Amino acid sequence: MIRKAIIPAAGYGTRSLPITKVIPKEMFPVGVKPAIHYVVDEAFRSGVDQILIVVSKRKNLIVDYFDHSLELEAFLERENKQHLLDQYTIPDGEIYYTRQPYAKGLGDAIRIGEKFIGDEPFAVLLPDDIILEKGTPGLKQLIDDYTRFRSSIIGLNKVEPHLLSSYGVVKGTEIEAGTYKLDDIVEKPKQNPPSNLAVLGRYIFTPAIFRHLAKLTPGAGGEIQLTDAIKSLLKSEKCLGKIIAGQRFDIGSNKEYIKLQNLIGNSPASL
Repeated sequence: MIRKAIIPAAGYGTRSLPITKVIPKEMFPVGVKPAIHYVVDEAFRSGVDQILIVVSKRKNLIVDYFDHSLELEAFLERENKQHLLDQYTIPDGEIYYTRQPYAKGLGDAIRIGEKFIGDEPFAVLLPDDIILEKGTPGLKQLIDDYTRFRSSIIGLNKVEPHLLSSYGVVKGTEIEAGTYKLDDIVEKPKQNPPSNLAVLGRYIFTPAIFRHLAKLTPGAGGEIQLTDAIKSLLKSEKCLGKIIAGQRFDIGSNKEYIKLQNLIGNSPASL
């Protein structure tokens, strides 16, 4: 059973400048709720009951959003607007926070959560990625495979060849429909990508990933790369990849963010 999850949300959001100077990309509205609301909700709907959100000192809006506002709730009741509380509800579950003091990469953000996770398998959800599904939540699809195989498993998405240079891309052997035993992973291949299977921002890891993260030295830009830790993990234990059923939208891409907004209109109920 996967009880805990980490959501790294401390990045600068450089792809979405200049608006991310003042509004975290995780708080971009999708319908009438911020993007991170749907990611947190996906985790809880998948069976996770404790989430650690890794933030920076510029991301207090995220903490405020998931906090209860007793003053606002009292005001709505006093003004006979209790019906608005139904759309004010926040995902039900335990949410904790910690700060990443310096922007040292996704791998470092996950490494910070080691004490929170302890010695158990856990999920990672990247808040850039919103998944629209009609049935089983995206993360739950990975959890179901983890339950069967007991191996770290990475969410995958088939991507057009000309877009692969923007993603981590895996090489693997299909062991059943949509599930692959991974042999390698390449970060943003400039040429000759190993497949058309791009990493989607959902992961299940065994606690062994922390050992591999601890061995890494900073790479380009002084960052600890999660991809490097996964490459190291592949040498010591089996790791799978699974194509997640559903539509994936990268809110860090203006084109995909606008497409998502147009798709759901003003009704987030479709998420």
